[in-house]
Amino acid sequence: MGRTIAEKILSKKAGVEAKAGEIVIAPIDLVFTHDVSGPLSIRLIKESGRRLANPRATLFFLDHCTPSPRAELSNDQMFLRDFAKEQGSPLYEIGDGICHQITGEEWASPGDIICGGDSHSTTGGALCAFSTGMGSTDIAMAMVLGKTWLRVPETFLVKVNGQFPRGVYGKDLILHVIGLLGADGATYKSLEFGGDAVKTMSMSQRLTVANMAVEAGAKVGLFPSDDVTKEYLKAQGRGDRYQSLCSDPDAVFERVIEIDARKIAPMVAKPHKVDNSARVSEVEGTKIHQVFIGSCTNARLEDLAVAAGILNGKKVHRETRLIVVPASRTVYLGAIDKGYISTLVKAGAAVESPNCAACAGVHMGILGDGEVCLSTTNRNFKGRMGNPKSFVYLASPATAAASAITGEITNPQKFLL
Repeated sequence: MGRTIAEKILSKKAGVEAKAGEIVIAPIDLVFTHDVSGPLSIRLIKESGRRLANPRATLFFLDHCTPSPRAELSNDQMFLRDFAKEQGSPLYEIGDGICHQITGEEWASPGDIICGGDSHSTTGGALCAFSTGMGSTDIAMAMVLGKTWLRVPETFLVKVNGQFPRGVYGKDLILHVIGLLGADGATYKSLEFGGDAVKTMSMSQRLTVANMAVEAGAKVGLFPSDDVTKEYLKAQGRGDRYQSLCSDPDAVFERVIEIDARKIAPMVAKPHKVDNSARVSEVEGTKIHQVFIGSCTNARLEDLAVAAGILNGKKVHRETRLIVVPASRTVYLGAIDKGYISTLVKAGAAVESPNCAACAGVHMGILGDGEVCLSTTNRNFKGRMGNPKSFVYLASPATAAASAITGEITNPQKFLL
């Protein structure tokens, strides 16, 4: 009997024939945490008197609350800096970027097992890594043991065929899928993406989809390792880390979801749930006060290129503010070199240094009472962006850029004809 990608990775790492539903103990290739979840993990480690099992493969990121807006957050960041230095672990400073983006740029490889102290650690699945989020206690244990236990997840195959229409991106696909499944429709499953349309998706688009797999409850969101993966790794100077990895033709899937890419339209998630999805056309004309293009979901170079292309020569609506925050220093520099930052600033955007920014609801874009934000982030729960009296819609960078121009939710296809 054939095996799925999840079964293959966990079997190889654990050294057993792992099948869906079984529990394995496997070594970890990479473990990381950040300035929100990390301090608790470190305190637990210090209480145990243990040291890190693999310091060079244990990463710390200052990304959620940077530059720090409050003294207590600054103290937590000092705590992380001191611990990373003491243990000899890499620490990514303020301005370096978001943990999920940097792990994709520098670390994640096909066949890896990655544990992150953040739910959106599923992002690494775009590179065919079994990458998943855990709570601070489990992360502390993973850091000191260098291994963890995992239940082998059953797999839902999301088979996407056909060609995406112009103006439709990975964000629209995953919002469509989450709408179909519901917020708990894939709880502890592996969401595996395949089909002709997936083969044509760029790594940037795959990262977006894998990032939001957890919003349907998935343990991981996995893409096959193929030529797109190979070329991406080569571009990042990690070509030697490539290996071909996909499900067997006779693999057993718990469910197969067939999607015709040609029928997907620009999508939004309406307040206050990610699975409250709708076509942009259903909410078009909704007045917005703020547009945020950023986060680990949609602030890569390709995303900024799409936004800059729509905003080029145009102005942000006078009653709408646009905030743009690149996902990493590499993205930021690339966007400067290609002129995207200049285009966005000329259009009226406020561009900030790489960090999670408004997504986490700590600073850099907290909404006022009753205000509406159209955001490229991954969550729109009540209070997610810092104010429970505000409203957040989720959308692609294209929809965000088009809406920033009109001051209301707008179909980006009108600007791409």
